[in-house]
Amino acid sequence: MRQDQRAAFVEALEQARLAAYPPGEFAGQESFMLASEILDLARAAGIGPGVSVLDLCCGTAGPGRLITAEFGCDYLGVDSSAEAVELARQRTRGLPCRFEVAQIPPLPSVHVDVVLLLETALAFPDKAELLRAVAGVLPPGGRFALTVEEGAPLTPAERRAMPDADTVWLVPLAELIETLADAGLRPVRQWECTTAHRTMAESLLQSMSAQAAPIEAAIGRRALDDLLEAHRYWSEWMRTGRLRKIALVAESKPQTIG
Repeated sequence: MRQDQRAAFVEALEQARLAAYPPGEFAGQESFMLASEILDLARAAGIGPGVSVLDLCCGTAGPGRLITAEFGCDYLGVDSSAEAVELARQRTRGLPCRFEVAQIPPLPSVHVDVVLLLETALAFPDKAELLRAVAGVLPPGGRFALTVEEGAPLTPAERRAMPDADTVWLVPLAELIETLADAGLRPVRQWECTTAHRTMAESLLQSMSAQAAPIEAAIGRRALDDLLEAHRYWSEWMRTGRLRKIALVAESKPQTIG
């Protein structure tokens, strides 16, 4: 079972996630981010009342629900999983949230103030294509806020060892900055969150291990083993410096004519 079968995974991991996060820091996110980090990144991107937000790879919209409730923005979430989007719709009833099911890229035919990409940049092997699509929906001065797994591409041995390695495409930070610039996006803020995310990877690993029996009953032994193994790798790689976690806000530059 893969994690695109989201209902089973969300239900199976709910209690483990609740136990793993510090009090008040779990908002339904499916990642290593804390709720406070999500809000800090949203503030850095200028999200507020009436600001239009496009959330790429929104999943079940834990961060979307948090951001919309906190800031009163105009929110559109997009994900390739119809099951995730249906869960997102159920969980955001009463909030001004809209959703679409779509593969990314391309992006929806919209123009928005802010594009979010939380904890899923690593799933895109072609970062240049993605960033050109992001720039295409932003006006001059629009913001792109993301987290990114920074590091050299996986070696063949690492790719063989990492579960679902076809969704793990690390990128050196200098290369990402250059690719942003080529797309017309200028970084205006960035900060490192490796230590906090390593702590969460370790906490989630411990919590899922402690609740292995009910999780296995819901999603199967293979899926559980893959989850645990992936978290071991993320924890080790962040501990040893194999990768860093970076939060970044970029701004769309005015187009030059002539």
